[in-house]
Amino acid sequence: MAKKTITSRVSNKETVTHGSSNHGSASKKSKVEKKVTAGRVYVTATFNNTLVTLTDGSGNTLAWGSSGNSGFKGARRATPFAAISAMEQVAGKAKGFGMTSCEVYIKGPGSGRDATIKALRSAGINITMIADVTPIPHNGPRAKKRRRV
Repeated sequence: MAKKTITSRVSNKETVTHGSSNHGSASKKSKVEKKVTAGRVYVTATFNNTLVTLTDGSGNTLAWGSSGNSGFKGARRATPFAAISAMEQVAGKAKGFGMTSCEVYIKGPGSGRDATIKALRSAGINITMIADVTPIPHNGPRAKKRRRV
């Protein structure tokens, strides 16, 4: 049943609405608290930055962080200390989700590889598996043509 709205004309330019309207009464979505006890942590350690992504068991992203997001700029982003602070930031979010154990997947040649694992252990999250998923070519690109003189 629709609500009735009464409109009366006060002057030539103004219109006053009496009664209730639906403006401003939009319902907000309730925030759903996720409880994830075990998940995955993906670490991408490049030469310039360290990226950390926290996912649940099926791979849906819950939180992420990086050295640049932690406040480091320029060459300092590539340091192990910057990687530790990025991992501590993500580990705090993981604790908020109720995570107690995780699998760690590390990719890349950067200096933040070992530092992130130490930071995750010191945050109190159990590491069930560590996997190096750095892409390595089996055969590589096609070789240059042999030089003929």
